[in-house]
Amino acid sequence: MNTELFIARHIISKNKENFSRPIVRIAIVSIALGLAVMIVSVAIVTGFQSQIRDKVIGFGSHIQINNYDYNVSYEASPVDKEQDFYPYLDTVEGIRHIQVYANKAGIIKTDEQIQGVVLKGIGSDYDWSFFENKIIEGKPVIINDTEKTNDVLISKIIADKLKLKLNDDLRMYFVSSSGSQPRGRKFKITGIYETGLEDFDKLFIIGDIAHIQKLNRWDENQVAGFEVLIENFNDLDKMNELIYHTIGYDLNTQTIKHIYPQIFDWLDLQDMNVIIILVLMVLVAGITMISTLLILILERTNMIGILKALGSQNRSVRKIFLYNAVYIIGKGLLWGNIAGIGICLLQLKFGIIGLPQESYYVSVVPVNLNFLHILYLNAGSLIICFLILIIPSYIITKITPVKAIRYS
Repeated sequence: MNTELFIARHIISKNKENFSRPIVRIAIVSIALGLAVMIVSVAIVTGFQSQIRDKVIGFGSHIQINNYDYNVSYEASPVDKEQDFYPYLDTVEGIRHIQVYANKAGIIKTDEQIQGVVLKGIGSDYDWSFFENKIIEGKPVIINDTEKTNDVLISKIIADKLKLKLNDDLRMYFVSSSGSQPRGRKFKITGIYETGLEDFDKLFIIGDIAHIQKLNRWDENQVAGFEVLIENFNDLDKMNELIYHTIGYDLNTQTIKHIYPQIFDWLDLQDMNVIIILVLMVLVAGITMISTLLILILERTNMIGILKALGSQNRSVRKIFLYNAVYIIGKGLLWGNIAGIGICLLQLKFGIIGLPQESYYVSVVPVNLNFLHILYLNAGSLIICFLILIIPSYIITKITPVKAIRYS
């Protein structure tokens, strides 16, 4: 029989009769609140990062394949659509889809307003999964390889600013790199989308790539490049290297991190906020547990003296109080999990807490409830708190049986 565990259970069952009971309760509440805050913080930050990242990827894909002279001027040199890797990359494990694209900068002109935008040309192979729940009016643009369409998808920001509505005609002007006269195109608005990512919403219009091919005097097999969507964002660098060695020496790849470094650097900074919160919460829980353990030891000084007088070793007596501490930590973690996961589930289901979308790019507080993160938080909190308590438990070695019994 585990004697130390038996005595520890007896002490726990008798705590209701001792003055340490409110202290133990405070310790449990402290640990529960700390863990709940950590769970909610990690869920919100990872949820925010995931949503913003997915929105950026929705406009630019995970990886782009272009000529080496590609830049952000939206006037790229054409790439031949007939490539060995297209659409072969669709069959590679870890790659979800590959599609063609081309961008062309232009100006929308109405009777009262003008707006600089970018027409993103897409083909019949375009993956609409990102825009499925972002289109608030109308429908996606239906692209047919055999017939050019004038239908376009614009954002709510552009529509509101230029006072445009669904099914309205849209006049857009383009300037060619050769410096010739601006060339106009008339489009029809068949859909209006809203992603909440203002910098992109006010910039991109989605339309048929055939218009850009004609404006740039490309043939039907020439595109600006290819967009590759992968299964797992964490494999981005690995998949980029695989694709780079697949496409040949005359083309280059860029990840979405390289295309929009400022956005992903900003998202990475959010990790520092989580680290600070985790450190503070663990320190608060650790200090509370140290105080609680010392009170338990002082309250049981007489018992410690008797156990030592009966021949118990310091290590054995310390184990009794460490078992007590683990029980308190475990109970705190249990209630912390219930509170933290409960709050996350309520927010995930009902979106109780909202946000100004123009400032945070999301309309409600996003939550990413990853049970692996919760497991790490629980294990880390338990291990760190337990390790912190090993040092103060050494005070038991300073208690002598004679003095403990004499002054009890």
